Amino acid sequence: MNLKRARDLLRLYMSANIPIFLWGPPGVGKSSLIHQEVAEQDIGEIDFRCSTRDPVALMGIPAVEGDTARWKVPDEFPQVDRDGERGILFLDELNVAAPSMQAAAFGLVLDRKVGEYTLPPGWRVIAAGNRQADKAAAQRMPSALANRFAHIDVDPDVDTTVQHFIDLDVDPLLLAFLRFRPALLHNMEGAADLRAFPTPRAWEQVAKVVKSPENLRGEAVRGIVGDGAAAEFEGFVRVYQQLPSLDLVLANPNSAPVPTEPAAKYAMASGLARKVDSKSFENGMLYARRISGREFEIMFTVDAVRRDNKLSHTDTFTAWACRNQDVTFN
Repeated sequence: MNLKRARDLLRLYMSANIPIFLWGPPGVGKSSLIHQEVAEQDIGEIDFRCSTRDPVALMGIPAVEGDTARWKVPDEFPQVDRDGERGILFLDELNVAAPSMQAAAFGLVLDRKVGEYTLPPGWRVIAAGNRQADKAAAQRMPSALANRFAHIDVDPDVDTTVQHFIDLDVDPLLLAFLRFRPALLHNMEGAADLRAFPTPRAWEQVAKVVKSPENLRGEAVRGIVGDGAAAEFEGFVRVYQQLPSLDLVLANPNSAPVPTEPAAKYAMASGLARKVDSKSFENGMLYARRISGREFEIMFTVDAVRRDNKLSHTDTFTAWACRNQDVTFN
């Protein structure tokens, strides 16, 4: 499921106090989903990396007190006085940990206890990891541990990734490319050495270098997403650079030239969505409707309103919504 659907299911499980395991390929946004949820709910978060620990780090160290030994659990576990009443104990990369470490987590996940420590009532246990098929060093999870979780499979999704990038104010050039080539949002095929390959996380890094000097941009992108994706992106950039000025289009929406290549259409719709304001929204809509294919008018409108929600209160948007009542807008 995409990240938006995964977030809805995550919230449902959290409200029912059910431990959750997020599965998905590298770079799909599992960790980001947790961080965003923590920020939105204004709750605490403790990231406990099981892959870098051993069972003693989870169970604690025995300390002799008189004739008995008491387990001294890690101080980093949630403490209400220090970390707040509500939060997420995030066991990232749990299935990369050694089997002994995974076995040590049994009680913490199911009974919310380890040694003499009990997880505060308002804290939730959420774990995440890659699948064995993702070639990311994942171990097979013991069935006894797996049965303690509710499982959510997260898949790459262009729409939710683009929404996230719009929120980050990412260059429309990159948004247009991902719309045009959604298969390159996440692609591990041919990445024999598993170094640079395209993922949502990698494209977010590309956004930081997309405006680099032309003599460096290609190599900069290649170092993040690999040769094939970088070559296609560079070709898309060249198409984008040949497009008419967005200012010209908005000044003359009925006469400005309309591109014929699919890549250029995506680029124009995305660029206009980033450019328009309440005054130029109508002209942007007029031009978007001239681009053959209803999908470009929808893409332009949805991206523009996601970027600036005030546009949804204009007559232009109202007219568009009446023409496109079958489109789900969220």
